[in-house]
Amino acid sequence: MEFSHDFREEFRRLCQWRRDVRRFRTAPLPEGALERLISGIGTAPSVGLSEPWRFAIVESTDARSALIENFETANARALAGYDGERQSRYASLKLAGLREAPGIVATFCDESDAKGQRLGTETMPEMRRYSVVCAVMQMWLAARAEGIGMGWVSIIDPERACRDLDVPTGWHLVALLCLGYPEEEHDDPELERAGWEPREGTSARVITI
Repeated sequence: MEFSHDFREEFRRLCQWRRDVRRFRTAPLPEGALERLISGIGTAPSVGLSEPWRFAIVESTDARSALIENFETANARALAGYDGERQSRYASLKLAGLREAPGIVATFCDESDAKGQRLGTETMPEMRRYSVVCAVMQMWLAARAEGIGMGWVSIIDPERACRDLDVPTGWHLVALLCLGYPEEEHDDPELERAGWEPREGTSARVITI
């Protein structure tokens, strides 16, 4: 299968505009949007065809409040790990849209399912979780193509989140995702604009062996 130059250029632009969104409008998403985006990951790659991804759409106020409290506790702990100017800069950052985003999806790796028959995971068992990450990235691009922003919240206690959401035993939290329409549109990372860290791309990360 070959794709046209125009398509490749559009795909490059899609990747450029895929941003980690933390600032959301509170406008609701279209009916069924989350379910549609989740169903689209069916073509994502997975080790041994294990398809270990599991999703929980967070709709209840209690569940959202528990995730917010979890984030705030973890964020306070992270803040305490910095000093001086770096601590002040960290404190100024907006690092999650858990209050504003109309959609929250918790994404898990099912560590208990035998699907895949251990193919590819005897030497690298983490490949199951990497497969979930691939699915998340595919969902991220699909969301951006619809004008929907997505933010990945990693300042969270994953075990506490699993308990609070009461998911099945054996599910490991990989990604807590906020989805909604972005309050602002940018094609560069917010952390770069905030002076936290410059983006280097791949130029400084490639060696020839």
